[in-house]
Amino acid sequence: MASRLATRLLFRRRTAVVSFLQSYRHARHFSTQLLEGVLRFSKPTRGRYLLPNASPYQIWNRSFASENGDLVEAVVPHMGESVTDGTLANFLKKPGDRVEADEVIAQIETDKVTIDVSSPEAGVIEKFTASEGDTVTPGTIIATISKSAAPSEAHVAPSKETSQKETPPPPPPEKPKVEEKTPKVESVKKQASKLASPSEPQLPPKERERRVSMPRLRKRIANRLKDSQNTFALLTTFNEVDMTNLMKLRSDYKDEFVKKHGVKLGLMSCFVKAAVSALQNQPIVNAVIDGDDIIYRDYIDISVAVGTSKGLVVPVIRDTEGMNFADIEKGINSLAKKATEGALSIDEMAGGTFTISNGGVYGSLISTPIINPPQSAILGMHSIVQRPVVVNGDILARPMMYLALTYDHRLIDGREAVLFLRRIKDVVEDPRRLLLDI
Repeated sequence: MASRLATRLLFRRRTAVVSFLQSYRHARHFSTQLLEGVLRFSKPTRGRYLLPNASPYQIWNRSFASENGDLVEAVVPHMGESVTDGTLANFLKKPGDRVEADEVIAQIETDKVTIDVSSPEAGVIEKFTASEGDTVTPGTIIATISKSAAPSEAHVAPSKETSQKETPPPPPPEKPKVEEKTPKVESVKKQASKLASPSEPQLPPKERERRVSMPRLRKRIANRLKDSQNTFALLTTFNEVDMTNLMKLRSDYKDEFVKKHGVKLGLMSCFVKAAVSALQNQPIVNAVIDGDDIIYRDYIDISVAVGTSKGLVVPVIRDTEGMNFADIEKGINSLAKKATEGALSIDEMAGGTFTISNGGVYGSLISTPIINPPQSAILGMHSIVQRPVVVNGDILARPMMYLALTYDHRLIDGREAVLFLRRIKDVVEDPRRLLLDI
């Protein structure tokens, strides 16, 4: 009895659905749940539903991809906590070019680093939604990429025939007129009178000058350096160091050092170790003013100034107080390589408690470096020059280097600054002090 009743109900339901379909032939598609057991559509399409308000049937709908479902958007990635926007420096591709997934299509220039914008999918660039020089923020759409389009040939140079057809014939040359000779003579006289006038300086023509927009990194460097001059009470103290013992130490053990650690032994690692020792002896140099307070930092992060084609960057070597010479050399080489390639991240340049700048690699003999905010001091290294010095009563030629320490005189007194620089001199001239901690 139950099976007969179920069969009748199922038959009536199918009959009602078929009658409903015959009444509304213009309906374009229905849900598979509504027509389950009756009809199935292999490829549903979009459409409208013209159903009576009192219809007992409920339409189940699901979203479909639009005609532009193969389009993806390239957006500006996250730039870091301290960076809110950047300048769209340049596009590495053009509309119609084929790109692969994760291929760089544009570069964003920020105050600190250059960030790459990559394609999220493989496809063809349809259009750019931003222009070079625009200020963009994380999440800004800069390009639309089609995953199914073919590379465009719209950027191919036009043929010679087309260019010849479009180029109008040159106008016939005009005959020279005799009347033009008189103004030429007058103009020559005027120019001669201007040259003879001593009160009017002759400036170079504007055609020999170029005006370009300042890169964002250079703007940031300029603002920070000027802020440093306006904020700090800058004072520089100098000393000179005899590099004889350090250079001999490097010459004696450079081969064994490379064989064991896989990196060359340079001079920077010794100066970093000397700076760490001096900062531990004079912790005020590692401190910083914050409003009405002084913040003493119990860690030592050394910033190393690196000059690149785009400007000066200052990556940071973390926790140098726990590093040996090999660790420092590896850290410096890695950061210098990234800086040259423009691959430094925001985190690798954030922070720092003390900066070392080596202008000697460019031949600088002496300079007064500017503090890198929010630090309180900076050490300047310079070129090594053979100079006559008195050693045990004898005049000898020794490899000498001038050292410069610029410090914030609001926080650091002259006594602490001189003792700090003196400690660096003692350690560099006799590296054995680091082993004995004296």
